[in-house]
Amino acid sequence: MKIVVISDTHDRHEDFALLEGGVPEGDVLIHCGDMFQLYDPSGAQVRAIDDWFGRQKFERIFCTGGNHDLALEAAVRSGRPPFRNAEYLQDRLVEHGGRTFYGAPWTPKLRTHAFYLSDDDMARRWALIPQEVDVLITHPPPQGVLDLSSRGRSHGCAELTGAIATRRIGVHCFGHVHASHGRQDRPEAETGARISLNASSVSSALEVVHKPWVIEI
Repeated sequence: MKIVVISDTHDRHEDFALLEGGVPEGDVLIHCGDMFQLYDPSGAQVRAIDDWFGRQKFERIFCTGGNHDLALEAAVRSGRPPFRNAEYLQDRLVEHGGRTFYGAPWTPKLRTHAFYLSDDDMARRWALIPQEVDVLITHPPPQGVLDLSSRGRSHGCAELTGAIATRRIGVHCFGHVHASHGRQDRPEAETGARISLNASSVSSALEVVHKPWVIEI
């Protein structure tokens, strides 16, 4: 199964066309949140990226929210599916091609942003992650994994670190920290994530500079 992963596009999703190869075709496309600009809660942002999702060539598209996605948070609260062309995951497990995918948007510390929870509530949400998942999709990284800002400050989630430590995760996809775009492999790990991907697509100047990650599972 060919999986393509992006994150933190901040309304710049059309700019992938400017990169060599653009968004490659595959079986599953994953977006790890921060699709939008923070203080524009209009539904126009949701409709625009939904149209873009509809033009991508994948069997399934899975996404979760990020702290900038107030427009998505408002759409979710309405009780209706936010997208026609992608499947939004919030504390939700889905299966495709014999593989399991679990997604959740919760982001710590940013009280005025979207999908914020207190540390205690965050721990309760991460406790819902199944004991074994092929692909885990979150917006924040776990603390200590691809989570350093350009100033060397950790922006990972300690509660997520604790939850992952007791689970078997094939691939953990996330974003949130633009400066730590990258991949970390632990192929012999019995618990935790064997592959960790920070899929942040933009630079600190919010320009799309990173090609999508492509992985085969």
